Amino acid sequence: MPDAPPIEVRGLVKLYGDLVAVDEVDLRVEPGDVFGYLGPNGAGKTTSLRMMLGLIRPSAGTVRLFGRDPQESVTALEGVAGFVEAPSFYPYLNGRTNLELLAALDGYGARPRIEEVLEIVGLSDRAKDKVGGYSHGMRQRLGLAAALLRRPKLLLLDEPATGLDPGGMRDMRNLIRNLSGQGITVLLSSHLLAEVEELCNRVAIVQRGHVAYQGSLAELRRQAGASYRLRTIDDRRARQVAAAQAGIEIDGAEGAELTFVAQSEAAVAGLSLALAESGAPAVELTPRHATLEDLFFRLTEGGDGADAKTMPAAIEGAA
Repeated sequence: MPDAPPIEVRGLVKLYGDLVAVDEVDLRVEPGDVFGYLGPNGAGKTTSLRMMLGLIRPSAGTVRLFGRDPQESVTALEGVAGFVEAPSFYPYLNGRTNLELLAALDGYGARPRIEEVLEIVGLSDRAKDKVGGYSHGMRQRLGLAAALLRRPKLLLLDEPATGLDPGGMRDMRNLIRNLSGQGITVLLSSHLLAEVEELCNRVAIVQRGHVAYQGSLAELRRQAGASYRLRTIDDRRARQVAAAQAGIEIDGAEGAELTFVAQSEAAVAGLSLALAESGAPAVELTPRHATLEDLFFRLTEGGDGADAKTMPAAIEGAA
């Protein structure tokens, strides 16, 4: 299937007894995407990746990697690489020897690429050191080197920057960005919002095992509405006026800075007029750029934990 997408998941479910770890997840990752699979710890991200890589069997649903089912044959993983959770190596062997063993197991002419992948991940000068002496960040980079031995067209990376210091996170971001620039499609599972916002062109946000949103960051911001900061001569009265205004949703508690989300510019104009008529005219009305963190919490923290399936304007596709 030459035109099949790198990843297509339909109705994916994983049950552990009464626990629903993954709940009817649909995903489609297009060629060239750096796709962020984003959610809090325990949302089902790692379980989903394990099913995508054929490491565990779904309770229901299908996974296709370039049109092939990883449950049917290991050949479905040709051109696919990555790691789930922290990559593991023999700590008493050096980095190069670990890669040599993996290359021998994997085949596909991987051994001649060892020096190349060590250079790509910046470990050439530490390749003769025992992995037991590597920092966490170096082990993550060695895991990426192991994945690159296969010349993958698709990389699935589970929390690659977790536990790294700021310098290590920067290096990992740069590595992923460079790999994407070489035409590799990347699915990046993470709970680090800044990492996803900086790297990814499309995202899926998961909560309690199912998808609350799937699409581009730009579309997510558009659907979520524009955010504004408001300051008036009487903020208490302004809060009451804003709460009664159609198309306006107030952020924050009483006494905090008055901010709101507007579904349209007409709603903002209507609020401005209502404030003037109420005797609390606006002194400052400033648009705010909604961060991925703002949008993430709107989708995943509603009241006592709103059901992601019930969030109307936030669904794209059949999530």
